[in-house]
Amino acid sequence: MGDVTSLDPAQAQNFENIWVDNQLYNGLIQTGDSFSIKPCIARKWEISTDGLTYTFHLRNDVFFQDNEAFADGKGRKVVAHDFVFSFSRLLDPRVSDATSLLDKVDNFSAPDDSTFVIHLKTPFTPFLHILLMKYFSVVPEEAVKKYEIDFGENPVGTGPFRLVKWEEGNALVLKRNSHYFEKDSIGNSLPYLDGVIVSFLKDEETSFLEFMDGKFDMVSGINAINPRVAFAADGQLRKEFADKVYMQQIPFIKTDYLGFILDNKNGNNEIKNVLVRKAINYAINRKEIVRYLRYNIGIPAESGFVPPSLPGHGKIAGYSYNPDTAMKLLKEAGYPNGQGLTGISLFVSSEDYALAEAIQAQLQNVGINIKVETEQPAILSEGAANGQYYFFKKSWIGDYPDPENFLSLFYSKYFSPGGINYTHYANPVFDSLYERSLSETDDSLRAVEYTAMDKMIMDAAPVVPLYYDEVIRLVSKRITGLPVDPLNSLDLRRVKKERL
Repeated sequence: MGDVTSLDPAQAQNFENIWVDNQLYNGLIQTGDSFSIKPCIARKWEISTDGLTYTFHLRNDVFFQDNEAFADGKGRKVVAHDFVFSFSRLLDPRVSDATSLLDKVDNFSAPDDSTFVIHLKTPFTPFLHILLMKYFSVVPEEAVKKYEIDFGENPVGTGPFRLVKWEEGNALVLKRNSHYFEKDSIGNSLPYLDGVIVSFLKDEETSFLEFMDGKFDMVSGINAINPRVAFAADGQLRKEFADKVYMQQIPFIKTDYLGFILDNKNGNNEIKNVLVRKAINYAINRKEIVRYLRYNIGIPAESGFVPPSLPGHGKIAGYSYNPDTAMKLLKEAGYPNGQGLTGISLFVSSEDYALAEAIQAQLQNVGINIKVETEQPAILSEGAANGQYYFFKKSWIGDYPDPENFLSLFYSKYFSPGGINYTHYANPVFDSLYERSLSETDDSLRAVEYTAMDKMIMDAAPVVPLYYDEVIRLVSKRITGLPVDPLNSLDLRRVKKERL
């Protein structure tokens, strides 16, 4: 996996950090099957009828991991004030980038040691899903004050494992937390493993070879797996590897797409024409992209912007490959056979150059000639947020399992650079429906509203959905009990490893 930058849950902004944080920390609640929500440190909770007050009742058997930050070196019991402290940290932008996630929170309090109360400014139905994020883990004030800015290198949580060694850029070593509070269904203490070693490798060929040699028990992600070697043409694991490893594959709540800035002032004016944007959508063969560039890892994005596994997905028809329709739309737009379309540049990260070349060739087949410009990933991300690129490649990974998180990219009050509406799509009807959905408590009605919003996006075509990504892992057959979910979580509590 890539480098971990911090083990402070207030900085749980990337998968590398989140995966390790998940072993070190707990929050009020946790994810169950099919995006259900289960108790964790909170044994139960109530939501007021007006949707504004969330009251959590805490377990009394949860302790922080032993650490010299405590007076006797022994971890103390978690109380409600610890959540007040932990949530308060998230309001400081110098500490965390999660401040916007608390925009709808009015205040929080601890009326007693076992009760934590959150008051919202306005009802927000997905709020519990937001609390599943690792940002909202509980941390002890004593450790944060002792280690200060170095708390991210000296983590203290309540999780199933504790950090014992961290060689930056090389490996992390975690050991079993013998005081962990959760047990399995027959009363055995969790976790089962005595320890975990996390290695950081950026070279796909090296990571895959060392995995096959037995140095690692799992590799995750298409880049770490080296699909050219691991997979057959149909995307299945090659037979010669099947005796040693098994593959986990499941839809990921992630959509890769091309975006247009609809109010661009310095870019190409032709893409302001919705017919041109629709033509581009129809001219791209998503199935070929997934098959030939991604070894069938992913799902062609032909059903809107919201990915599979989330409510409302699959209820609308998006864009599928139809070059005849693309050429018809170009003619209607005043650009027959693409004549007059000049100077369109697609900006992509250097990692997506092969993808951009394929898109360039597909668009050229209907007369749309584009130029491909590459940037380093961080520069592209910053440039797209600042409106520097009027046609760009991005992806969106769901922060929490609710379509609202994907549809929020098109809410006009979230215009970039201050927000996440990178396309500057603006539609008062969409905004009204989006705002109404936030307080809708009926799941079936909310799904209908989500579908309607997704259809508005497809009709306006501010984006070109390319593919819905998939979680892909190779796991040693010595490993059992490793769950996989559309959030791409890493849960090692119930994992067992067969001894040689």
